[in-house]
Amino acid sequence: MILCAWPSIRGKPIAASPMTAALPTPLDLAFELAPVGLLVTRDRVIERCNRAFAGMFGYSRQQLVGQTTEMLYPSHAEYEDIGARGVRSMLAEGIHRDERIMVHRNGELFWCAVSGQPVDPAQPYACAIWVFEDLRPVRPVRLALTPREREISAQILAGRTSKQIAKDLALSPRTVETYRLRLMRKLEARTVGELISRLLGLP
Repeated sequence: MILCAWPSIRGKPIAASPMTAALPTPLDLAFELAPVGLLVTRDRVIERCNRAFAGMFGYSRQQLVGQTTEMLYPSHAEYEDIGARGVRSMLAEGIHRDERIMVHRNGELFWCAVSGQPVDPAQPYACAIWVFEDLRPVRPVRLALTPREREISAQILAGRTSKQIAKDLALSPRTVETYRLRLMRKLEARTVGELISRLLGLP
């Protein structure tokens, strides 16, 4: 398979020959056998992923390659909002990191730690390399939340203030506080500290 970062001549990708394709390089083996999910996307379309990534979401690689990453998000709104934040942070810092809730093929929601870096910082999603870490063993999703509650939960866990969250999600600080209180009621948390513990899956 040709990666978007594959060497090129006059802007045209160079395909591997059948002989070299049959002999995995150390780089190929590192990609394939990495213990975390690795993903290469072009314009948010899956171009290549490793075994760990496919297994994390319950698909075969054949089912993933050529599909948009939207299929891995719980909702279209989260796909759009997280994507917009990714563009902003990659343009500003050259990399994007977050923790978010994704969806397994069977419908199960689970937390992931995600980091991504574009091949060309000026075009964040033209081609990007992503690392996904499955947080299910340490952070189970214990309660059904709305898409907006999931987004605000992720921001709270990142240590962001209501004003910062409001700016990021194009909401008013009062609206963010309303969602924070709603989350506290749902998770039976009396303080923000307890809310964070509940979101982390701690007793």
